[in-house]
Amino acid sequence: MTHAIDPVNLARALIAAPSITPATGAVFDVLEEALVPLGFTVERFIDGIEPDGPVENLLAVRKGKGPRHFGFAGHLDVVPPGVGWTGDAFVPEVRGELLYGRGAVDMKGAIAAFVAAVAATPTECGTVSLIITGDEEGAAIFGTRALMEHMDARGIRPDMIVVGEPTSVNRLGDMVKIGRRGSVNIWIDVPGTQGHVAYPHLADNPIPKLVKILAAIDAVSLDAGTDWFQPSNIEFTDIEVGNGATNVIPASARARLSIRFNDRHSGAELIAMVERLAHDVEPRAKVMGKISGEAFLTPPGELSSLVAEAIHAETDVVAEMSTSGGTSDARFLHALCPVVEFGLTNATMHKLDEAVAVEDLHTLTAIYRGVLMRALVD
Repeated sequence: MTHAIDPVNLARALIAAPSITPATGAVFDVLEEALVPLGFTVERFIDGIEPDGPVENLLAVRKGKGPRHFGFAGHLDVVPPGVGWTGDAFVPEVRGELLYGRGAVDMKGAIAAFVAAVAATPTECGTVSLIITGDEEGAAIFGTRALMEHMDARGIRPDMIVVGEPTSVNRLGDMVKIGRRGSVNIWIDVPGTQGHVAYPHLADNPIPKLVKILAAIDAVSLDAGTDWFQPSNIEFTDIEVGNGATNVIPASARARLSIRFNDRHSGAELIAMVERLAHDVEPRAKVMGKISGEAFLTPPGELSSLVAEAIHAETDVVAEMSTSGGTSDARFLHALCPVVEFGLTNATMHKLDEAVAVEDLHTLTAIYRGVLMRALVD
């Protein structure tokens, strides 16, 4: 037996519950109220402390008769709205063919569409789960990774997962993400000895050393790309000395860089490389790295094929399989099972007047239902 849900109405209700990252509370109430009548067992738990918490997470499971288990992952937290919206970012409004509101695209709209798709899928099919965090747009410390630990403790492991990130570019269905590059941020701190610029022999200027280190890093070419990944790239994102005096040699100089890397590299390897280059210039330099995620690839196969088939059946679009873009929580979830990402068009995500086409919400619902039927029905 099915239970009809309008994805537009559910998306509006989710948008109307402000949930700037890290999210807790009302927005999860809205989702739980939609899921319970569909036969889901819903578990919610809060983890973490400030500044990166507390974070609320939701795991919902509807057990079916079939042997397969399909998971849908997403996030209810949103980025801050910013100033300059035509209306109120958290008062959803349909104007013309578009539904406006923070999270309409990224990614409350996709969550609403998936719930509506499950509502239209017979309960006698296989098991369906929703893996929903309130911490994807933030530090992602107490979100999906905590959910995965929660699932492991309960023996819950999907056979495949779709993450509802807004992957489409020019029209709904034109791109599916089958992997992502890894990401690492690295900080370099070069020590020196403060002194008067007129007496440089009594000081040790760290700035020339930092410049040499950055030049050595800039000369590195990591790779030319792979069959599925674009070339890895190193970008300098900050240089800081903080010296307000014109006649003082500073005591230290710092820089930050970000590396987006493909599956030829690991975050630890890249941190070690930067450390070697820094120590070649200044053995006392301190290097600290933070790995946001490793590169991963779900090679084209059953999951990407059934998603592509469902897209084509509803839109006639032939989806491109891609690994482009930034990171998502798929970087964690791929450890469980095959994972791909597919959702709405991403032109307005994180922007003022974020909006989704009402028609796209209905079409995405139909696509997600097609995915579920293909994945769960023998």
